[in-house]
Amino acid sequence: MTAPHATHAQLTLIAELQSLLGSSAVITDPAGMEPHVVDWRGRERGVALAVVKPANTAEVAAAVAACARVGVAIVPQGGNTGQCAAAVPSASGDQVVLCLSRLNRIRDLDTRNNTLTVEAGCILATIQEAAAAADRLFPLSLGAQGSCQIGGNLSTNAGGTAVLRYGNTREMVLGLEVVLADGAVWNGLRGLRKDNTGYDLKQLFLGAEGTLGIITAAVLKLYPRPKSSATALMAVPSPQAAVDLFNRFRESCGDRLTGFELISRNCLDILFKHIERFSDPLPTRYEWYVLGEINDTLPSMDLRGLMESTLEAAIESGLALDAVVANSQAQSDALWAMREEIPEANRRETPWVRHDVSVPVSRIPELIERGSAAMRARFPDLRIVAFGHIGDGNIHFNAAAADRTQAESIVAEHETIYSIVHSLVMDLGGSFSAEHGIGLVKVHEMAAYKAPVELDLMRRVKRALDPAGLMNPGKVLPSA
Repeated sequence: MTAPHATHAQLTLIAELQSLLGSSAVITDPAGMEPHVVDWRGRERGVALAVVKPANTAEVAAAVAACARVGVAIVPQGGNTGQCAAAVPSASGDQVVLCLSRLNRIRDLDTRNNTLTVEAGCILATIQEAAAAADRLFPLSLGAQGSCQIGGNLSTNAGGTAVLRYGNTREMVLGLEVVLADGAVWNGLRGLRKDNTGYDLKQLFLGAEGTLGIITAAVLKLYPRPKSSATALMAVPSPQAAVDLFNRFRESCGDRLTGFELISRNCLDILFKHIERFSDPLPTRYEWYVLGEINDTLPSMDLRGLMESTLEAAIESGLALDAVVANSQAQSDALWAMREEIPEANRRETPWVRHDVSVPVSRIPELIERGSAAMRARFPDLRIVAFGHIGDGNIHFNAAAADRTQAESIVAEHETIYSIVHSLVMDLGGSFSAEHGIGLVKVHEMAAYKAPVELDLMRRVKRALDPAGLMNPGKVLPSA
């Protein structure tokens, strides 16, 4: 909804934005703005002065400069699929949402340099398809890839299921184009793998969630496309066995191991309840599973044989209880689709208190055991689902009421639950935000757990690049 009482200066700004971008690119009616003022979970809602949709970098720069001249804050927004409400305006009604969805061109594909230059509004799946069409791989993969935009992935340093082999998003980027807080454009679109000419400025904007500037384009790394692969869903007796099995696979498969995901049984039960196309791949119920994949760029590699021999040894030693190995790419895709749909099934089930935490891989079993015990000591009937990227230590450790009628009362206790889990995570040498970012939801956690010197350094950077505090205010950094 639009601000009920826009000031003369704000109305003048809206008129200027309409002149710069065209009236159809400046949305002020409540119905048109509705998708842009509420987060993906439907739990955080703001009020926007306007939603603007520039068509290119020059229009982004012009819109930012116009807002800067009158001191109006900007909330950059991509696909609005984030988990931490970083792209939602405040309730003040005096912020402009700048949506980048129209910046959706692939500017360049260089197969000899293995780079792809894309605009921030490109859908992640479109980028994956463009890479595949050139017999290359862009390995960032996550559940929202059909709707999330690469600008949002860059601004949150998204993770996903392939971090184990390829790293987080920031490790897939060579260059950026960024509109700064005053409307100036920094063109850092260099496809260089070696460039020691001073500070690596792009790293300031990757993971900054639009608080320092607006990413409008990027040069992405491409990789050889795998020509052979093997995927298996494996039942394991415990999280400790899952960690030990992960290390067994690392020893036997090396860097061919691309993904290794932990899934608790209740994740599957919720999945099968809400998404009917899925069914249990194994005939027996187990409490814990891992989904693993190995691949290679050589088509001649017998990866199925390698997967089966590793599994046979694991079953003999008790690290695995049972397993199913995909017989085709379609079966592999179906197993990965199960994993990727777990968050959506959870969303349909009940409101959850979500945790996106990471600890050293060796301490994942301790996190799950101690965290579950601590939460249930405070809330005895709590239902817990644990799943995620065991290979990089990132576990989504979520909690909800066992009885749906009590769901909202548990969500109302989210600060207590956060404190229980995040305090344990920090005690284990971990992080309270592994891949979803900080946004609005976790900004108070920054004040609680970040060292004062770290926060001071971040604030210095913020003041240097955004002295008026107009870039996505209230996100990432807590008030001083």
